[in-house]
Amino acid sequence: MDLETIYRLYFRDVYRYVRALSQNEHLAEEIAQETFTRALGAVDRFDGRGDVRAWLFTIAKNAWVDHCRRHRRETELPGEDLPGGDFAGALEDREEALALHRILHGLPEPYKEVFGLRVFGELPFGAIGQLFGKTEGWARVTYYRAKSRILRQWEAE
Repeated sequence: MDLETIYRLYFRDVYRYVRALSQNEHLAEEIAQETFTRALGAVDRFDGRGDVRAWLFTIAKNAWVDHCRRHRRETELPGEDLPGGDFAGALEDREEALALHRILHGLPEPYKEVFGLRVFGELPFGAIGQLFGKTEGWARVTYYRAKSRILRQWEAE
């Protein structure tokens, strides 16, 4: 499979994954583009036995970490305007989204990353396990533990 086909098939997935990490549309677009630029330089090292999407997510995660190191600051929450109409309802939804965002980012590793890869990246458990050098069972258990922690914290708030 050539890189153009990989780009067409997986750009949206990589973008959604980076968007979940960064909470910033423009930054996610930039890092997703950088991911494919890096993939082009590393395509000869990809043996084709693993999941292409997992390989791309690994590159995207590294690009995100590099970006954070370069900027040495917390990424901003999205500054999107509240939609018109039902202001109270929109504010409540935004507050709930921010509460969930705080819970997710408060999870320790590897729970946060495994949960993000499964929910936002829609990766199968086997691919998640492969990314961490672990088994599919480990990925399943870690995901369900993360989900349990999120639910407990959500109910406590």
